[in-house]
Amino acid sequence: MPMFRHPDPLDAAAPDACADRLCEQGHVRLTPAALAALAHQPLDALLALGPHWRDLPPDAHLKDGGRYRRRRHGSYVQDTAAGTLVAVPHRAHWQPTTYNALHGGMLRWFDPLQPALAVAPALLDVMARLGDVFAQAARQLPPVAGEPVFDGRWSIEAHAFRIDTTGGVGRPTPEGAHRDGVAFVAVLLVDRQGVIGGETRVFEADGPRGVRFTLDQPWSALLLDDARVIHETTPIQPAEPGGWRDTLVLTYRAGGFQDPPAA
Repeated sequence: MPMFRHPDPLDAAAPDACADRLCEQGHVRLTPAALAALAHQPLDALLALGPHWRDLPPDAHLKDGGRYRRRRHGSYVQDTAAGTLVAVPHRAHWQPTTYNALHGGMLRWFDPLQPALAVAPALLDVMARLGDVFAQAARQLPPVAGEPVFDGRWSIEAHAFRIDTTGGVGRPTPEGAHRDGVAFVAVLLVDRQGVIGGETRVFEADGPRGVRFTLDQPWSALLLDDARVIHETTPIQPAEPGGWRDTLVLTYRAGGFQDPPAA
């Protein structure tokens, strides 16, 4: 598949510019300064969230037998018209095998986000402002056949990940190139230390073009239109003992959370 380098990431992130770029090409990169400006938070407030990633329990659901992934999970509902964002009771994460052939079709219960992280103003502001950008894009884009129609409300899942290299190799996306089965996805690099690899790749779902780059600055971000692109991140290897890569992945879905089909 032919690939080309992504243009420079947006360094100034007005919501209109983010939504327009997202509609134009299906993905957009943000510098840390741009993400902080979009969230109306100082970058130091985002950086201060990083220590929460030191307390992530192992992912007990990896089907490849790996021990390289730690994670926590939280769920929220945003009403973009009313300007509200509220946490909902802890719930399982579920995806159909259509979108995740490796881990789909199973209810995966992860430990919840730590209470202090779950209500941190910096996290909530990032989540809400990205939801506003995605709402603006959703109103500009044509409906996708078979997908829920956006009615102003997002069901948001927040995944805190640490991929480490204690076993030699860590796999950020063991399922390979994939969609998440939602409307939009945000991948935010919290930090990375002592690793090589971890290249992000984004491909058109129905076309020949792709881009590749590495998120290497804390709180740099990638926004994705999940209906139009597929994405993956290549494995990481240790550049020094104990290397790791921390990310926050936010998914935004219209029409409610993904749940197993009714029996």
